[in-house]
Amino acid sequence: MKKVLFTPEVTGYIDFLIPLLYELGYFRDKEKARKYFKELVDDIKKNLPIRQHNPAPPYFHKFLNYMEHAENMEYTSFRKNKNTAWYAFFTTYEDEETGEDIYLVCYIANNHTVAQHL
Repeated sequence: MKKVLFTPEVTGYIDFLIPLLYELGYFRDKEKARKYFKELVDDIKKNLPIRQHNPAPPYFHKFLNYMEHAENMEYTSFRKNKNTAWYAFFTTYEDEETGEDIYLVCYIANNHTVAQHL
């Protein structure tokens, strides 16, 4: 069994982006912004384990600064439209109690903000 989790920093960042992107005019209303990010999170939860993963460049290791094995961080992309792809940066581990494979998303960003580091 595989499970996708998000750090509090990632969920907080999404909560921050919803009103910000509405205020900047990227969405007509806050509900459309909420729906956009809900669909993104659902896509990540459903498809992250089956997507092709790439090793994350060292620049992104700082987003795992409170965890061991930052050098094992990986990423994959989720295209939302013709102009925007979101990148989920994550690490994996096995839950010792359940034996589940855990995918812990530690950072998300879109191509407009991180493409130069990939």
